[in-house]
Amino acid sequence: MEKTDPAKVREALLAVRDWVDGDGERPSRAAVAEACRLSIALLGEDAPGHSVEVRVPPFAAVQCVAGSVHRRGTPPNVVQCTPRAWLRLATGIDTLEDAVSAGAEVSGAHAADVAHWLPVVDLRR
Repeated sequence: MEKTDPAKVREALLAVRDWVDGDGERPSRAAVAEACRLSIALLGEDAPGHSVEVRVPPFAAVQCVAGSVHRRGTPPNVVQCTPRAWLRLATGIDTLEDAVSAGAEVSGAHAADVAHWLPVVDLRR
């Protein structure tokens, strides 16, 4: 399986940065999808495992974080958010607590463990 190129992830995130920051118009659906898919893929590579499922409907989902393995049905530990909320997490603009306050769903005893792996690409620097 081919590894996700961190430079391509950064490029995709920079392409939607103004919108993610709240300063620009929404980019094309394709640009948002690309940023979500690549950043979710990189999270899965950085935090391998199957104990938490991170979902960004309709664009991407990944099982990640080492721990108990989930095999069928609804995973016990889920983080689900909108594309913009995910991209704010992935780039370090928001913390997981900020995302929850803004409406992201975090369920399960270990779902918050994903916070250890965020941001995926820190654009605050």
